[in-house]
Amino acid sequence: MLKSIQKKKNRVAIQRKRRVRGKIHGTAELPRVSVFRSNKHFYAQAINDDAGTTLAYADGRKLGLKANREDVKKVAADLADKLKAAKIETIVFDRNGYLYHGVVASFADALREAGIKF
Repeated sequence: MLKSIQKKKNRVAIQRKRRVRGKIHGTAELPRVSVFRSNKHFYAQAINDDAGTTLAYADGRKLGLKANREDVKKVAADLADKLKAAKIETIVFDRNGYLYHGVVASFADALREAGIKF
């Protein structure tokens, strides 16, 4: 019984991710910023979907940060600096199927405060 419940949860999560991802697309001028959060760490990357390349990324684990609201703001500041160095001011935000609250919302707000538009 428990395996069937977990399979359904995984299937629903994949459906949610595909639904969100199907509506957005990143280019070189307007990259898609995709986020990934685990229980311990937070990661984000700017992706050019046309070429299939990563333009910039921020890794909370390499920065020695946890996946909480305060540390996620530092990850966002790091990514914003890298985006500005690549002369990217506007992005498309991909929440990757996660609900827009908690650390995901804090990350997005910190990106906006750093001057990145979306």
